[in-house]
Amino acid sequence: MTTELIAAVIDAHEKELTELSRKIWENPEIGWKEIKAVQWTAKVLENNGFSVENGAYGMPTAIRAVRGSGFPIVGFCAEYDCLPGLSQKACPYPDPVTPGGYGHGCGHNLLGAGCVGAAIALAETLERTGRPGTVILYGCPAEELEGGKGFMARAGAFAECDFTMAWHPAGEDRDSYGEHMSIEEASFQFRGVSAHAASHAFLGRSALDAVQLMNIGCEFLREHVTDDVRLHYEITNAGGAANVVPDFAEVSYMVRALRRETVMDTFARVVKCAEGAAHMTDTSVKVLIKGGFYPTLQNHVIGELVQEARKEIPAEVYTEEELSFADRINRFYPEYEEGVTPPMSTENQALRYEPIFQSTDYGDVQHIRPGFQVREACAPTLFRAHSWSMTASAGSSIGEKGMLRAAKLMAAAAYKLMADPAKLQAAKEEFSAGMAGKSYECPLSDELPWPYGET
Repeated sequence: MTTELIAAVIDAHEKELTELSRKIWENPEIGWKEIKAVQWTAKVLENNGFSVENGAYGMPTAIRAVRGSGFPIVGFCAEYDCLPGLSQKACPYPDPVTPGGYGHGCGHNLLGAGCVGAAIALAETLERTGRPGTVILYGCPAEELEGGKGFMARAGAFAECDFTMAWHPAGEDRDSYGEHMSIEEASFQFRGVSAHAASHAFLGRSALDAVQLMNIGCEFLREHVTDDVRLHYEITNAGGAANVVPDFAEVSYMVRALRRETVMDTFARVVKCAEGAAHMTDTSVKVLIKGGFYPTLQNHVIGELVQEARKEIPAEVYTEEELSFADRINRFYPEYEEGVTPPMSTENQALRYEPIFQSTDYGDVQHIRPGFQVREACAPTLFRAHSWSMTASAGSSIGEKGMLRAAKLMAAAAYKLMADPAKLQAAKEEFSAGMAGKSYECPLSDELPWPYGET
């Protein structure tokens, strides 16, 4: 069976893949600055027969690596950036390596290495079985920030593929057709007139007052949007001294929803709140669009092939030490029930529709070509994403075991699709139906600069 061959190839590369993941975990790098991660990832790909372009699409920490020839063409979307403030040792209790430092609190060290493993295994299997096909590994920077995939798409990435695949570490072996949320992000800069806050306040026009009034307006807006809408904001500049009427203040907003249309409708109303606040305070406002993500568009045909692969590839087997590690992490969370809460997910769950109230720039890729994102257990059942418990798990053997199985699942499902022209056509037809005659329009304007800061 080709699935067995794929699994054997990944098993043969286990040390290489886990070392890659561990090095990236031990050297966390924030988005747009993943210099070491890119060098190490590129080296592994080069050592395994890929033609690697570093700095792809004009982005120093993007990769385009190719092996094979002919059609179909599949793209794997790897990530390797980390998060601020989530430094953590690989231990079952909060203990940062560097207090306040960076850490892989979303497991992107596993995500990137897992995609590398899938690409290697699929390319080798195609060659051994004599099938045509091209495998592309896209190294995608800054998913946790503005989202590198949108910038890559703006430069022409992903359109060359017949389909794409990705995955994400999770707390269960459970895939979903549900959407990740679309997102739009912007900064609102208010400018007024400074004055002495005691003697001449009447001459001032407070930019901070405008920010506060905008935020109040958005708080009232929450009652009049659909239940899936999420509004987050951060005051990034509140002026200077308290005895000065501030002539400049800034607030950053993220608007999320399950549909792109809902996001843009809500975002337009947020802009009106800003304009109204500026009018009330006799200030001016400038809106700086930072960009956005599409919701995901999970392909059912590819998802069913992943489910087939789940039946063929054994689930992870954990040692008593690993189960104890996971149980100790679970005990930090209030949902924990002694003797009831399983340390790790050990069963494949049925594929079902379940919205996921988070966002990923892989949604943009799924609106360019058919795609599917796999979710595989790499952390205890009660873990929290973007927390110390995920960082700890991502640097442990339980995370690495999940990474290796995710690589097998992606490669096996991709091979099944490439070997079955009827299935591939069905996946493309489903994609077309889901797009409903629309085409992908990059949320990033041509004027939006990259990068935000130098590498």
